[in-house]
Amino acid sequence: MAIETATLGGGCFWCLEAGFQRLKGVQSVVSGYTGGDLPDPTYDQVCTGTTGHAEVVQVSFDASVIGFETLLRVFFTIHDPTTPDRQGADVGSQYRSAIFCHDQGQQAVALALIAELDGLGLWDGPIVTQVAPLPTFYPAEDYHQDYYRRHPFQGYCQAVISPKLAKLRAHYASLLEA
Repeated sequence: MAIETATLGGGCFWCLEAGFQRLKGVQSVVSGYTGGDLPDPTYDQVCTGTTGHAEVVQVSFDASVIGFETLLRVFFTIHDPTTPDRQGADVGSQYRSAIFCHDQGQQAVALALIAELDGLGLWDGPIVTQVAPLPTFYPAEDYHQDYYRRHPFQGYCQAVISPKLAKLRAHYASLLEA
């Protein structure tokens, strides 16, 4: 096994967590915060939009089963990378689309894929996803971890996350755990 880590922000971390947890080769998904100045931020602090942090997931994956580029293709499918500081009704810099790279190889893959996808004109606007080196990652509070699995019938989960999972199944069924 070649375990690698990706740190991605695409709006609410519950949405990304629920999608990535279903992929073959993903070992773990941890919701958290990165990209800001405040050490050990809390959810309430990040929600103010003043800490500079983004809600992110840190995905540990077996690169011999699923590669970083494939993870990014899924990432670009389950969120809108063209809306700065916004995903649906969630508005603020904490909801920005971001790829926090663990090394230069990840950065090169991310930039090349963004150029490719922008060139295909899949969205009405250009991709605005931030690509930056990973600063310190802070895991979110325990009640945010594994949120969709613990609360599948909660209103937000039904209205926002379930449609993203349906889209994931429609586009990437072969990548999903049985």
